[in-house]
Amino acid sequence: MKTRVTEMLGIEIPIVQAPMGWIARSPLASAVSEAGGLGIIETSSGELDIIREEIRRMGELTDRPFGVNIAQLFVADPDEMVDFVVANGVGFVTTSAGDPRALVPRLKEAGITVFHVVPSVRAAEKAVAAGVDGLVVEGVEGGGFKSPDGASTMVLVPAVRARFDVPIIAAGGIVDGPSMAAALALGADGVQMGTRMVATVESPIHDNWKQAIVAAAETDTVMVNRHHRPAMRTLRTERTATAEREDAPVRLDRSAMMDLYFGGDLEAAVAMAGQVAGRITAVEPVAEVITRTWTDCLTILRELGAAAS
Repeated sequence: MKTRVTEMLGIEIPIVQAPMGWIARSPLASAVSEAGGLGIIETSSGELDIIREEIRRMGELTDRPFGVNIAQLFVADPDEMVDFVVANGVGFVTTSAGDPRALVPRLKEAGITVFHVVPSVRAAEKAVAAGVDGLVVEGVEGGGFKSPDGASTMVLVPAVRARFDVPIIAAGGIVDGPSMAAALALGADGVQMGTRMVATVESPIHDNWKQAIVAAAETDTVMVNRHHRPAMRTLRTERTATAEREDAPVRLDRSAMMDLYFGGDLEAAVAMAGQVAGRITAVEPVAEVITRTWTDCLTILRELGAAAS
C-alpha cells in the first residue's frame, strides 16, 4: 500500500518518528529509517554542534531517507539551521513551535520538502498559506510540547482533512496497527510515533523512563504549564502532579533534564509521554514495532474492506 507520504518521502512504511529532544538522535532515527519508516533528528535540545554530528552520522548508519526537525522556539538562530540542513543535503524538514512563514520559503527554495506541525485548524490554515508540502497534525493526547487548548487526534485530523488536501501525518495516540488504521481512516496519509519510540531498545534514554512508560496506565499523564510556555504532557510523578496544580511555571533546567534522561531520576525533571503509554507493554526493538504496526494496520484495513464489500 502506498500513500502520499510514502511517495513524497521515498519510504516504504508511512511511519515517522517524533523529533524528541535528546532522544531523536542517530541511534534511534537510523533504526527507524532502516526499518522502512522515516527517522527524524531533533533540534529542540538546542545543542546544534552535537546535532551537526548526529546528522553526519546518519549518513554512516543508513542509506535510507531521514529528516530533521527545526523547532523554532528552541533554536537560537533558525536561519543558521536552515543553512546547515541545506548544506548537508537534508531532503525533508518538519518545522514546529513557531511561524512557518519564517522558514518555509527558504527551505522550499532549496528544494526541501517541508511539513509543519499544527495543533489546530487555524494553525493548519496558516501553514498551508505559507506554502508547506504537508502537515503533522498533532492531537493533544500526545506527549511532549503541546497546545493546552488543542483537540484530540480523532477530532483534529478529520477537521483538517475537510479543509485542506495536503498530505497529513497524524500524531498523538498512535501506538500500533489499530491506532494507525484509525488515523488513515480519518484522512491521514501517515502517522508519527513518539511515546512508542521512547520505549524502544534503540532509544538512548535511561531504562527507568522506558519502564515507567511500560508501567503507566492511560490516565498516568498530566499537562504541566497549562497557562505558560511551553505546555507539556508528561508522565505523572510526584513532581509533575504537584506542578499540574501550581501557577508557577515549570522551568526546563538542562542539568536536571540530564539527570532524568540519562541518570534515570524521574523526579529530577518532567518525563514527557502521551496517553498511549497506557497501551505500551514492553520495551521492544524499533524494527519489531514498525513491522508489526504496519502489518496489523494493513490486516485491519483489509478486513474492514472485505466486511464493507
